[in-house]
Amino acid sequence: MDLGKTTRGAVLGCILVLFSLVLDASGNFVFPVHHKFKGQRSLSAFKSHDARRHGRILASAGSGSTSAVDLEIGGNGHPSDTGLYFAKLGIGSPSKDYFVQVDTGSDILWVNCIDCTNCPKKSDIGVKLTLYDPKSSSTSQPVTCDQEFCTSKYSGQLPGCRPTLLCEYDVTYGDGSATAGYFVKDNIEFDERTNGSMVFGCGAKQSGQLGKSSEALDGILGFGQANSSVISQLAASGKVRKQFAHCLDNVNGGGIFAIGEVVQPIVKNTTPLVPRQAHYNVAMEAIEVGGDVVQLPTYVFDTGDKEGTIIDSGTTLAYLPEEVYQPVMSKIFASQPDLKLHTVDEQFKCFQYSKSVDDGFPVVKFHFKNSASMTVYPHDYLFQLKDDVWCSGWQSSGMKSGNGDSMTLLGDLVLSNKLVIYDLENQEIGWMDYNCSSSIKVRDEKSGGIETIGAHNLSSASTLTIGRLLKFLLLISSVLLQISSLY
Repeated sequence: MDLGKTTRGAVLGCILVLFSLVLDASGNFVFPVHHKFKGQRSLSAFKSHDARRHGRILASAGSGSTSAVDLEIGGNGHPSDTGLYFAKLGIGSPSKDYFVQVDTGSDILWVNCIDCTNCPKKSDIGVKLTLYDPKSSSTSQPVTCDQEFCTSKYSGQLPGCRPTLLCEYDVTYGDGSATAGYFVKDNIEFDERTNGSMVFGCGAKQSGQLGKSSEALDGILGFGQANSSVISQLAASGKVRKQFAHCLDNVNGGGIFAIGEVVQPIVKNTTPLVPRQAHYNVAMEAIEVGGDVVQLPTYVFDTGDKEGTIIDSGTTLAYLPEEVYQPVMSKIFASQPDLKLHTVDEQFKCFQYSKSVDDGFPVVKFHFKNSASMTVYPHDYLFQLKDDVWCSGWQSSGMKSGNGDSMTLLGDLVLSNKLVIYDLENQEIGWMDYNCSSSIKVRDEKSGGIETIGAHNLSSASTLTIGRLLKFLLLISSVLLQISSLY
């Protein structure tokens, strides 16, 4: 068989299918989730997205009773340079809609502000961008450097602080992108029933990828552990418990993201969070491949100031230190000695395989403190590029923390099709295999009753532009032709 000719035919078929799709297209916080990739996979998109996610990890420095709240979340199912989830919030008085990325790897909510330097004016994701103007909101208040929020965030009063000076923020990401601005306090509506006054960043200057329209949103909604994060501010106001959960369906592209205590199913497989870490770090103790424990140095998962393994739903793939990556990959492919592995995009290990990957490759199991374990199946860590061409989602981390240590980071590759619960009150995280297209039950703190929360899969209200579609077609054509040349 002429694989080059077959691949070129597949490219043309892919283009025609994509054009036909475009022509046809026209207190508990409940987050309907939609992932931008929706099962469609692009190697360059995965790497670009994760590089920016890692940058955030490495470099980032109201009133009313509690009730169930439904917060709109959506995404764009078309392939692009990054995958993300975004929520729609109402901010200010009168309220205006803002679309912000839901991010467990950062600690503040910020939106682009009026007179911002290099803020994007349009978005290829398919949402209308809006610049926040504090002067146009009757409920907006400045946050000065001597106020409690600012002194708490920076562990004391900033040098040279005076009562009239604004509390500023400045975050530089690992890919060179940066955001800077100042904090304000204003009314935020999570849905038509629930609102409250919260502190968030008013973005005055963006650079790098944050200023480009390809993946532009109005800002970022941080769900980290710091007191400045949305989950922490909501909990401090008595609106919610400091607990949230997500269940992501990597086949249908949707899922659940809920704030509150999940009471059904009961997740017993839990492990403590590593103390005094900025992110959701857990202590990994061993890795099994096909039932055999991989022999690794005892120090390999202890990384100094960045101790532990980072759990991050915003990262697409899974990243292991080089001294872990190599023996794990060797054991995975030991069962298929005749496979010819090829490197695609200088990082992905790809091969041709026509049988069931679940029958031909071993299960990988991670073991954590307190006897918790996480199972990753071959259909999870191997993804199909085209026809019988498969690639491995395991990556050598190739990234270093601030003190030069390697990092272990587990993203959607291992978290998909699992209910993952973050219990910040008890400082633990848990998970279980779950049908993310079904539902969970969450306690309503206001009534004491139990609310059933089903899966959602919201899509963007608008379609890709022809220019963005053509860019993707050229990308996928290039990748597929590169694969064909390997055989």
